[in-house]
Amino acid sequence: MSESCKTNKESLPFKERVKTWDFWKPVLFTSIGGAGGFLYYYFVGCASGTCAITSNPYASIAMGGFFGYFIINRPCAC
Repeated sequence: MSESCKTNKESLPFKERVKTWDFWKPVLFTSIGGAGGFLYYYFVGCASGTCAITSNPYASIAMGGFFGYFIINRPCAC
């Protein structure tokens, strides 16, 4: 990691880190992604049950959360 990408957020105590946007941003976007995955399952889904992800609501929520997390928490582009 280059020097310009480093922040001092890691050195904060946990109680102070919880109050920052950098802590809550991944939580929020993972939740939004999970909700989006469930909505995709509910409205589009797979009626035949042969689709690996969209036939199971848990898999759809997990994939949506995965995408929500990694879209917002990508490595810094320095």
